[in-house]
Amino acid sequence: MAQQQHFHIKNMVCSHCAEVLETKLREAGFDIQHIELGELTLDQPISAEEYEQLVTVVRDNGFDLINDEAGQTVEQIKQLIIQLVRGEQQLDGNLSEFLSQHIHKDYQQLSRLFSSVEGKSIERYYILQKIERAKELIVYGEQSLSEIAFNLDYSSQQHFSRQFKKETGLAPSHFKEIKENKRTPIDQL
Repeated sequence: MAQQQHFHIKNMVCSHCAEVLETKLREAGFDIQHIELGELTLDQPISAEEYEQLVTVVRDNGFDLINDEAGQTVEQIKQLIIQLVRGEQQLDGNLSEFLSQHIHKDYQQLSRLFSSVEGKSIERYYILQKIERAKELIVYGEQSLSEIAFNLDYSSQQHFSRQFKKETGLAPSHFKEIKENKRTPIDQL
């Protein structure tokens, strides 16, 4: 029986990213067992030449392979935060406990690692992700500001509004009025 081969991929921020990459990899002849945010599993190990082809396909589509453990852990933190912000995971308790439980490492260790690699704290990254998601939801116009605040786990609409204004310079209601494209791509946060 063939042995699987796992890879960690940087900059995958949504299920569409995984779908696009899966299509491109299949077109290039790779047998994919599973692909999801930040992870790829091939049915069997690949040769050095196939690895180079894999790297090329991954990079040509705006992603990158992560080869070191620190990078993989940081990417795992990012993916969990993105899943939280998008409602694909539930936060029962606080962020530090959630990350520690899912990654099976002490939060202080995760925090130091993330800050050293990314140049910002996990909490700052979480806030930036929540603000970008809020912008997206405001532009869609399908939810009220209080619903957005609730769905992004803010303690109140006032707290959400203060943080939104602090980060963007605009009150959410004003942002909603102008609906300019003031969003930042997630992979550039």
